[in-house]
Amino acid sequence: MDYLTAEKKQEIFEQYGKSNNDTGSAESQIALFSYRINHLTEHLKKHRKDYGTQRSLLKLVGKRRRLLDYLKDQDIERYRAIIKVLNLRK
Repeated sequence: MDYLTAEKKQEIFEQYGKSNNDTGSAESQIALFSYRINHLTEHLKKHRKDYGTQRSLLKLVGKRRRLLDYLKDQDIERYRAIIKVLNLRK
């Protein structure tokens, strides 16, 4: 995973979390999953038969979906904000 350096993670947590140490909030995790999903999607465009990566991508999408559902149940405003910022559908 050389595409996701510690510095990049810190940057994502700083941008979407409450602080750069905020690794546990739903928003920061959703943002991190979205970054990884976008990277794996690009990889799969070049390597169509990489089924291990395809499986990983589907698992990540499921994790992000569950986190989004949780956030929607807990705080609809935070949910709407993260959807808007990350340009996610739904």
